[in-house]
Amino acid sequence: MRPAWLQGLLHTSVATRAGGFWRWLPSRCAICQSWPQSPLCEACIGRFAQPQHRCPSCALPLPHPAQRCGACLKSPPPLDLCLTATAYAWPWVDLIARYKFQQQAGWAGPLATLMLSTPWAEDTLDAADWVLPIPLSAQRLAERGFNQSWLLARQLSPHKADAHLLLRTRDTPSQRTLPRAERLANLVGAFAVEPLRAAQLRGKKVVLIDDVMTSGASLHTAARVLREAGAAQVSALVLARTEAVGDA
Repeated sequence: MRPAWLQGLLHTSVATRAGGFWRWLPSRCAICQSWPQSPLCEACIGRFAQPQHRCPSCALPLPHPAQRCGACLKSPPPLDLCLTATAYAWPWVDLIARYKFQQQAGWAGPLATLMLSTPWAEDTLDAADWVLPIPLSAQRLAERGFNQSWLLARQLSPHKADAHLLLRTRDTPSQRTLPRAERLANLVGAFAVEPLRAAQLRGKKVVLIDDVMTSGASLHTAARVLREAGAAQVSALVLARTEAVGDA
């Protein structure tokens, strides 16, 4: 009898969604080190990425039976829906750093597959007209060598992903240590829609993709730009969401 990984490779349909091939190849789980496993084994995903009851507007955890957090009720964000695969905590902090800062772009497939396991993620992507990554500035792109959000978007929805519809118009200082108000001020004028393609957004449903959501400043600024261009609905799907000050 053929092993599962070989059977998987013989069926090309497994490549139609994120990480189609990687999950069939014999490997070692990056978290528990068990072998043979996929790069992220199901046991570790089940243990460290359990779905939580979260605010649908900002993806912060909510106690039952609350349906929306107080901050979003008081000041609704420009996102119709905000989904996250997991909290920005161990072991995901280490894996995201490996992916993002150590030039390990191959993690895009496994991490995108984790994002697809988020409740409502597949339905949201299926309903979208465009799936757009948060763009990097030319300077940051040159330093890193790739846009981590674009690689995720391309894995999540290869036929709807577009890296040139939402643009980064200027470089901004690092956002990591700044409070929310300064992050927002930092991003004023930092995003724009490609002028020759703005008509392609009118009345459309857009999903923004990012790796880590901290204050939401980047996603909210980008969402406002898309709405000004005529997008009818803007949602966000992120890999990890910080849940306390200092997480990032």
